[in-house]
Amino acid sequence: MQIRSKSLPQRFSLRRGIQGFVAPSQGRSETSHPLLVFSVVVLLALFAILEVDVHTAQLQAIGLLGHGTGIDPVFLSP
Repeated sequence: MQIRSKSLPQRFSLRRGIQGFVAPSQGRSETSHPLLVFSVVVLLALFAILEVDVHTAQLQAIGLLGHGTGIDPVFLSP
């Protein structure tokens, strides 16, 4: 009696399932939805702002950011 692995048929089944989600190109160029592009740009900008905010002290130490000497203290957060 031969023992067969079930992982190989499951792998092919999973592969077919994933390929079912991908729309086949029908001779047209692949374009992204404008709202998706806008969302990605906004999220990347927010991520960049947060990263700079988190690493402000390190960026000031290596001279990439100013020390804030020209900013009026009224506009600085407590």
